[in-house]
Amino acid sequence: MVGYAAGAFDLFHVGHLNILRQAKRHCDYLIAGVVSDEMLELTKGRAPVVPAAERAEIVSHVKFVDEVHIESVEDKLDTWAHVRFDQFFKGDDWKGTPRGRDLEARFSEVGVEVVYFPYTVHTSSTRLRTALDLLSTPQPIKAPQTLKDGSQVSS
Repeated sequence: MVGYAAGAFDLFHVGHLNILRQAKRHCDYLIAGVVSDEMLELTKGRAPVVPAAERAEIVSHVKFVDEVHIESVEDKLDTWAHVRFDQFFKGDDWKGTPRGRDLEARFSEVGVEVVYFPYTVHTSSTRLRTALDLLSTPQPIKAPQTLKDGSQVSS
């Protein structure tokens, strides 16, 4: 059984590792789909921090992954037509949503099962990106305050 787990895998973290680990437990051969820089900009409206070639290199060295495919099309059925897999793995934040139900219906037409895994809530690339943005934003320099006695205090 061939499984496919797609993601940006930007700022690789334990949530990504959890999805790949769980996916491998459900299939004999796991293909990790690394979404291209262009597709991320199109679908999420922002460029990744780490370029696709580097993200693919990182993911290829995860022991659960048998193959890496860089996704350059938006429609997952187009990816399926090219790669061919029996199961498609997704975080359960999609389960029961209109997009998730649409994905399930479209994949069922070609015999692909959508399998959901628990989403790692406490860690996400979005949160990591926000933290990096905060760390890289220059903080204004505050002038020292002069007290009544003439001494200065820095804040």
